[in-house]
Amino acid sequence: MAVPKRKTSPSKRNMRRSHDSISNINIIEDKDSGEPRMSHRIDLSTGMYNGRQILKQKSSKDK
Repeated sequence: MAVPKRKTSPSKRNMRRSHDSISNINIIEDKDSGEPRMSHRIDLSTGMYNGRQILKQKSSKDK
């Protein structure tokens, strides 16, 4: 069985764990609708992305 010869110091342990933290989600305010959305994602309320219409909006008849 593999057993460490020396105790791992807190500095080495924390350096190993430095990449394990949770990163913040990049939420921006949409320019057109003013609703919050994630950057580089389609705005689901309007169907727009990068100034282009990507998704068709559902009309009240389709519901």
